[in-house]
Amino acid sequence: MPKVYFVIPCYNEEEVLPETIKRLNTKLLSLIECGKANEESRMIFVDDGSKDKTWNIISAYSEENKFVGGVKLAHNRGHQNALLSGLMTAKEENCDCVISLDADLQDDIDVIDQFIDKYRQGCEVVYGVRNSRKKDTFFKRTTAQGYYKFMKMLGVDIVYNHADYRLMGSKALDALSEYKEVNLFLRGIVPLIGYRTDYVYYERHERFAGESKYPLKKMIKFAVDGITSFSVKPLKIISNIGIFICGLSVIGFIYALVSLITGSSVAGWASTICSIWFLGGLQMMCIGIVGTYVGKIYNEVKQRPRFRIEKKIIRNNDENNDDFFDNHDIE
Repeated sequence: MPKVYFVIPCYNEEEVLPETIKRLNTKLLSLIECGKANEESRMIFVDDGSKDKTWNIISAYSEENKFVGGVKLAHNRGHQNALLSGLMTAKEENCDCVISLDADLQDDIDVIDQFIDKYRQGCEVVYGVRNSRKKDTFFKRTTAQGYYKFMKMLGVDIVYNHADYRLMGSKALDALSEYKEVNLFLRGIVPLIGYRTDYVYYERHERFAGESKYPLKKMIKFAVDGITSFSVKPLKIISNIGIFICGLSVIGFIYALVSLITGSSVAGWASTICSIWFLGGLQMMCIGIVGTYVGKIYNEVKQRPRFRIEKKIIRNNDENNDDFFDNHDIE
């Protein structure tokens, strides 16, 4: 039986966390009872510098339930770094496979059995893929689908309609640990690892409680990080635009010269101002794209740690777990 770890990044999740722990505990017990996971399996909740009682809740449950473990980061480092810290912690615990999912209960935990079945069939990476986006707003649905298509167009190997709900085996975790970039975009890194992969399709639920920790501003930043971390095509696009505009400039110069020779030139203030504004705006955009890449290079060469763990709680298998079941209603 495999040693299965769940890794759940958390940021200000005090409203939903008790229910999340309850449901995942029930799922883990069912996996153990049906022989799909052994009793050394664990849940690791990663507190990404929360400002509420998230860590207190994790600590309290870990004292009563040996299956509940926790990692507290020294300060907020973002979802991707929090997730990576949990994955690397699970790797250090010599787990056979790890399943990453969000704390808001939007990921359907009933398909976890299918993840493990595919792992036992030889898959090192199993992606959780949404089978539809009917519950999303029109704006979110169209922008998300457009983003996936744009990433594919840029040559990025990314799984369509997949977030960070996935299973990774020990070999895949070892391979992931070799990727040292600071600008993390795990949805793009994991497909680069290779090994045998498969998919599990599921229906994404509504958030159980609390508010989304990914507002539009963070979603845009995350999208830009994904594009600039895995493709240099935007730089090539800038070069092609520059060549195209140079061609237009030559044509415009020839037209102006012919107009001057034939005496049909007319002074045009509006056309001059519009062209200046257009070229000025285009230059600023291109400089901004180049600056984004330079900024990423700057962050990478500093080689600062991606996260720092302040506290870690993972209980051994020989510790008693009976008190938890006496004091909590687990169905």
